[in-house]
This record gives sequence, structure tokens and C-alpha cells, in this order.
Amino acid sequence: VEVFAKQAAALAEAGVDVLYIETMSDLNEARAAIEGARLAGPGVPIFATFSFDHHGRTHMGVRPEQATETLVGLEVDAFGANCGATLEMTEGAVAKMHAAAPQALLIAKPNAGKPHLVGQEVVYDATPEDMAEYARRFVALGVRVVGACCGSNPAHIQAIAKAIT
Repeated sequence: VEVFAKQAAALAEAGVDVLYIETMSDLNEARAAIEGARLAGPGVPIFATFSFDHHGRTHMGVRPEQATETLVGLEVDAFGANCGATLEMTEGAVAKMHAAAPQALLIAKPNAGKPHLVGQEVVYDATPEDMAEYARRFVALGVRVVGACCGSNPAHIQAIAKAIT
């Protein structure tokens, strides 16, 4: 909690609009980060996302429904899924989160597809058009904050914005 509070304090003092805790895989770590953020930035909204990429679970085995129950209980302002191995996995996670808490303000920030090596370069396989299509799906599932994570570039973000505005 102390380490997260120290990081959050620096951000809060700099005037951030939101304290965004992302790519969580463990419920206890997420609790500590949220508690630290709340201590350091009273009144600053807190968003939290988990990364689901192992058969619909995080690296630590957390299911979307478990994350939802915890995050609703901790009264974060918005929550959802980020990163993850595939667009489909992020879609599945946010669908389960929406079913578990239909009133929640949900976030989806997937990777630009699944990474693979081409020579010495890591390449993500989702096109901007793929990301736009999934952005529309996320919004249909109740997601209200849509973005992108690893492998995305300005073309992906432009396509997402165009698709959902």
C-alpha cells in the first residue's frame, strides 16, 4: 500500500484527472494499489483493469467475475480489462464483467491482437479495422471507456475513435 501510495501521491500532486491502475493479475495487489491510490489522491477518480489472457483468467487465476466482485466492493469509479493475449479474450472478459455488474462503468483497452516475432521485430496482428470492429462490440457490451494497449499505434486509436463516435 505504501509503495502504491507514494506513486499515486506524485501523480495526484501533478494534477492528474484519474489514477489508473492497470494490468493487474492478483486481487490482493489490486486492493493494495487501490488503497494506496485512495490514501494519496482523495477525490481523484480511480480506474482499475485486469489482464485476462489464460483461458479467461489472469496469470494468477482470477476470473472476470471475481475481479468485478472485488472492484465493485472497493468502489472504484470504473474498471475492466486491458492488455490480454487476444481481442476475443478481452471481449469475453468484459462481457462477463458486464453480466456481473451491469451498472458499472466498464473499460476495455485490448492489445492490438496477438504478438509474434517477424525476424527480430515483435508484430501485433490486429489491424486498425479489427480494433474498430471490437470497439463497436465493446460498446455494445456496455463498455464506456475504450482504448488500446500493447502494439497499438495512432492508426489503431484513430480507427477506434471513428468507430464509436
